[in-house]
Amino acid sequence: MDFKLRKEFIELDNLLKASGMAGNGAEARILIDGGGVFVNGEVEARIRRKLKVGDVVSVGGKEIRIV
Repeated sequence: MDFKLRKEFIELDNLLKASGMAGNGAEARILIDGGGVFVNGEVEARIRRKLKVGDVVSVGGKEIRIV
């Protein structure tokens, strides 16, 4: 899935909520803390990681491309 960025960046937890991968902030934090979120192929543990155009986030085999 492609996610169109409207600003310079979006924080990882906000992306998970906006894309429907997490229902709320608590669910996003659980996914991230559990090691189930990858950014550009690497496990990401920073909840507020700033994502920019070109980044790819993977959760449970689904990908979100920042465009």
